[in-house]
This record gives sequence, C-alpha cells and structure tokens, in this order.
Amino acid sequence: MTTTTPAATLTGAPALAPLLARGALLSPLKRPRPGADFPRTRLVLPGLRIDLAKLAAYERVCGFATGADALPVTYPHVLGFPLAMRLMSGRDFPLPLLGLVHTSITVTRRAPMPATGTYELTVYVEGLAAHRLGTEASVVTEVRAGAASARGATGTAGTTGVAGVAGATGADPVWESRSTYLARHRTTAAHAPEEPSAEPPVPLPALAEWPLGGDVGRRYAAASGDRNPIHLHPLTARPFGFPRAVAHGMWTVARCLAEHGTPDAAAVRARFRAPVLLPGTVTYGAGDGRFEMRGGDGRRLHVSGEVAPYPAA
Repeated sequence: MTTTTPAATLTGAPALAPLLARGALLSPLKRPRPGADFPRTRLVLPGLRIDLAKLAAYERVCGFATGADALPVTYPHVLGFPLAMRLMSGRDFPLPLLGLVHTSITVTRRAPMPATGTYELTVYVEGLAAHRLGTEASVVTEVRAGAASARGATGTAGTTGVAGVAGATGADPVWESRSTYLARHRTTAAHAPEEPSAEPPVPLPALAEWPLGGDVGRRYAAASGDRNPIHLHPLTARPFGFPRAVAHGMWTVARCLAEHGTPDAAAVRARFRAPVLLPGTVTYGAGDGRFEMRGGDGRRLHVSGEVAPYPAA
C-alpha cells in the first residue's frame, strides 16, 4: 500500500548488531500503550541486489531448493528486517525491543522474483493496536522490482546513511508483508480484539518429522543476520527465560513453506503460537492449503498458516 508519509532514502542496509544493542539499551525507557505515537517515516532502500551466497545459505537452512533464479517467498522479509529494526530500535518507537514477540505475518507475492533482479525496499510502521496482553505494532515491508538508485546506492553495501528524502514510489509492490509484534504489559483494554483460538480443533495430517539440531538458530542467524541471543545458545537464551535456544519464528514458517510449496503469485498467512526449543523434534502437517508445525508428539502447536493463489479465485 502506498502512503503519503515522509520517506528517507538509505544508501545501504543497516547493520543489525548496533540496532539490537541500541534497542536493548532503550528498552527500559519505553512505556508501551496503544495510543502512543510511533515513527511515521518510511525507510526506502533502492538499488538492492541479492547476495547470492547468503541466499544459498538461507535456502539450505530452510530447506528450499538451491540454484534457481528465484527468491523463496519468505526471503524478502530477511531483506527488509534491518530496516524494520532501524525503526523499532529508535527512541520514537514506543514498544521495548527486548521481549517483543513476533506474533503473525501475512505475505502477498504478485509475481516471481528473480534472484538476479534489482529491487527497492520500503518499510514503515503502520500503527499500534490494543491487544488483550498488551500492545501490538504492525510493520509493513514492500518490495518493488527494477528500482535502481539514482545515486548509485546498493543494498549490499554496509553503509547506513540517508541519501535524501524521497516521495512515494508509483509502482505497485511485487511483494509485501505485514508483521505484528506484541509488547506484553498490563492493560485495561476491555475492547481489545479477541485472540484466535489457541489451536485448530484437529491437527492436520502429519506428513513429516524433522529432528532439529542445536545449531539451527546459529545457521539461520548467519544466513539472515538476525543474531538475537535467544536463538544462538542455551547460555544466551536463559537470561530471557528459555531453558535452551529457540528457533527463529520466520525459520519455522520458511521450513514449512519449503515443504508445502507456493504458487508464483501467492497469499500466505501464518501465526506464531509457541517457541521451538533446540535441539528437538517437530512434526510437519498440511492439508487443504493449510500447514502447521507441532512438537514431536503432535500436541503442542508452534506455527500454523495457510497458502492460497493470488488473487483469490
């Protein structure tokens, strides 16, 4: 979707490590609430070229086929994540980065996306909403094809400067997503939207069982750049309340979609239900366009979602 809010054009993808550190330091100062103000600027990164070595590493850890000139349906989220982190780690973002939980994602891909293409990313905070457990932020990522930078900027560079202020790009996105992030806090929001039921009434047919090594989080972190300490090692996960490292939520969705498959033009919806502890064993189930990942015994639901052609028939 196109907005009329100001847009700042970046000269390169921001480095994630300093953003994580900044967000952690500022977290104790945040006072989350649904009515708080939030950053209105759209961050734009033009002239983005794909690092094919990182893409191949991502494909391997998530189970996608390697070598094709096509981006997996979830990979643009990885490309946009540094821009989202720049927004969410800033002083003007009202939710604390520490403890922020990725609760859902919807993805629309309107056409195949060549891995050798050039793209423009746009990321912005769409808004805040009351949740029965606190406050939820919606973050939108848009990808447009063939938008090269007039200044010669490239998204594979390590710089993070702002090249200038740009207006809204006219072309429709070839790919867009909307992620929700929950900050838990005491709330009196009596009219907050009800959560969907914790689990579908009947598990989907189990099609595969996957043993997961303790290094899955580290491998995904190396491929995606998301080195949140809860995903890396038991020692770095325990201060955050986890007995062992936990898998990235976006890895669980990507692994399911690699197995399920998606049309060239697709609409994907997924909801993160419970963390996956590493090492461990999970069960993949699917049927009638839906997919899920459960614990090895089939009881605990970790992620659920659905895939449909776009546009809907």
